[in-house]
Amino acid sequence: MAKKIPMRMCVSCRERFAKKDLIRIVASADGTVQVDPTGRMPGRGAYVCHNPECMKKAVEHQQFDRGLHRKVDPDTIRPQLDQVKEDAPEK
Repeated sequence: MAKKIPMRMCVSCRERFAKKDLIRIVASADGTVQVDPTGRMPGRGAYVCHNPECMKKAVEHQQFDRGLHRKVDPDTIRPQLDQVKEDAPEK
């Protein structure tokens, strides 16, 4: 029997991907919002795909606010997403 693959939806393009193929943004109990590279940090999570346009749209249109159920400062999350884009291997 095949193992079930967890699927998640990108907050920007609304497409479904395997959880491991998305970037998780987590809002922790102390109010901080950050990129979760392991996918296991405690707190409410929202996912965005690796497409640079999706990342840009998610920040500009406050889509993380809806997914995380709290206000997300674009100046806080944008540099973290930029770092993820730089670290991503070229395909």
